Amino acid sequence: MFDEKESSILGTVIAVSLSKKHTFSKENQEIIKLVKGFGVEGDAHFGSTVKHRSRVAQDPNQPNLRQVHLIQNELFEELADRFNIKPGQMGENITTVGINLLELPTDTILIIGECAIIKVTGLRNPCTQIDNFKQGLLKAVLDKDLDGNLIRKAGIMGVILQSGEVKPGDTIRVELPPRPFKKLERV
Repeated sequence: MFDEKESSILGTVIAVSLSKKHTFSKENQEIIKLVKGFGVEGDAHFGSTVKHRSRVAQDPNQPNLRQVHLIQNELFEELADRFNIKPGQMGENITTVGINLLELPTDTILIIGECAIIKVTGLRNPCTQIDNFKQGLLKAVLDKDLDGNLIRKAGIMGVILQSGEVKPGDTIRVELPPRPFKKLERV
């Protein structure tokens, strides 16, 4: 189903985080458990239906396409001259290195560690809470491409296809979906 070259992209987990409450930042953990169809066990966003407060207010029965949030550590490096950000502080569950998450197409499969599998559903839509964390950060995680289209750099969201434990040091294998690829949109 996948071209050998397209399924050989490798990255690494550098941190895993969760928060039992709806806080902006999450606390680093030694290990997190991803649960099929629900998300990160013990995290406030755990569930098959939406848990993000603004989406619950719209329709609490919507499917949860934001079960897990991933950010690439390269973003923190890009912002380091203006902001000191550590893994988990932007609300992500999994901080990665070595994969340009923002360039992945919708429905990309991420195989992490021994058995956890995530399907990428879309981009995190950064909101004003980011500025409450660090003033000016919202503007820093938004950009425009040459055509004037908005670029969201605050990470990607996904759903859990197969349960498994994830910890720092785990390898991430990327399997791209069949072509034509669908560009990530906000979820």
